[in-house]
Amino acid sequence: MSAAVAGPVPTLGESTRRIAPLAWPVFIGQISVLAFSTIDTMLVARQGAVDLAALSVGAAAYVTVFIGLMGVVLALSPIAGRLYGARDLEGAGRQVHQSLWIVFVAAALGSLLLAFPHPFLWIAQAGPEVEGKVRGYLLALAFSLPASLLFTVYRGFNTAVSRPKAVMALQIGGLALKVPLSTMLVFGWPALGVPALGAVGCAIATAVVMWSQVGLALAVLKRDAFYAPFRLFGRGLDKPDRAAIGGLLKLGLPMGATILIEVTGFSFMALFIARTGTTAVAGHQIAANLVSLMFMMPMAMASATGTLVAQSIGARRHDEAVRLGWHGLWLACGLSTLLGGTVFMLREEVARLYSPDAAVVAAALPLLAWVAIFHFADAVQAIVAFVLRAWHIATAPMVVYALSIWGLGLGGGYVLGFDPLGVVPLSLQGARGFWVAATVSLVAAGIALVALLAWTTSLRRREATA
Repeated sequence: MSAAVAGPVPTLGESTRRIAPLAWPVFIGQISVLAFSTIDTMLVARQGAVDLAALSVGAAAYVTVFIGLMGVVLALSPIAGRLYGARDLEGAGRQVHQSLWIVFVAAALGSLLLAFPHPFLWIAQAGPEVEGKVRGYLLALAFSLPASLLFTVYRGFNTAVSRPKAVMALQIGGLALKVPLSTMLVFGWPALGVPALGAVGCAIATAVVMWSQVGLALAVLKRDAFYAPFRLFGRGLDKPDRAAIGGLLKLGLPMGATILIEVTGFSFMALFIARTGTTAVAGHQIAANLVSLMFMMPMAMASATGTLVAQSIGARRHDEAVRLGWHGLWLACGLSTLLGGTVFMLREEVARLYSPDAAVVAAALPLLAWVAIFHFADAVQAIVAFVLRAWHIATAPMVVYALSIWGLGLGGGYVLGFDPLGVVPLSLQGARGFWVAATVSLVAAGIALVALLAWTTSLRRREATA
């Protein structure tokens, strides 16, 4: 290992001033992305409980496919971030080309699964009316998936080179197109001969928006002089490089598996809860969308912190990298406590913003009672996971997530929610049982990952000074 470069390590205030400029554009951009599903949920909730149930099941299936593949592609970010920190700009550009080869394969496999979603429908065991809408919803998203993964390359690369505003601008523009398009397709526009498509209309709107974003992203990369030193264009697409793709997959596969475990633990909740009835799954959809919206804050901080840590490692400033990682965690803990507590106190008012249906609101409120603890634990695990990826550590976190989220969360939720042993109190059965188990699983994952980060940074410091 190369010797570390000595230098002053940042204070908490200095770290905050470095993290904030990278975090806030990510936060706004991701809020714009999540607003896609938030708007869809609010629009479809007014269309009817059947369409809302179809949206919940379909969204859970799509997220399961997309997020897992996205995680593999996002290995570009910590790898290119290190190269950028080392000032190897052409090397970072070459990593973009190799990531595209991964996208081509991943998009083909993922789109095929969305077009033939039998495994997800079997798990959900939804009624015929809901199932038909889910199939149409996922078929439209099968056309959207390649664009979403291509945009992930653009996002991951810009994150690595500290250009989050270039991503944010396109995400906001996508939202501006998504709102009127989804509204028209969900409710229809008889004057133009557009029928009311309900949940399926949301997916069609998403596909149109994502391909528009990819076109604009390509134009930005070609025309902005900032990207010229990376040599992304002018030589065609690089041939597949076995070593480069291997390096991306070595980090990306466990990253993708980790994110997939986390998301499936959550999305499969929707599929299992769908078995308990339309109202229950509609209430879960509200709670799930709310905590996802709240998660954008720690995720933005995690992205910014991970970027700075990777760049510091690439520049061989290891003490700075260690300090930045811990400072990012402390900041996220404070902000998540404030946000979680506020939403907990206003949970009834927030639930009514989603749906005017009193039964759906009543189904959501017991789930929102867990929001403060859930959000805090979610923030901790997100920050630590991103920092560990900057250190190129992804396999151990994958094991932690599998044991906690699949074991404690999904497995424990099944036991509590359906009470196969006949010993669970009625108050913990159904959707509430799944949420209790999910919260416990995130707390366990957060504790384990913090311990892993402490061990990792201690080891790296000893290696750097050896």
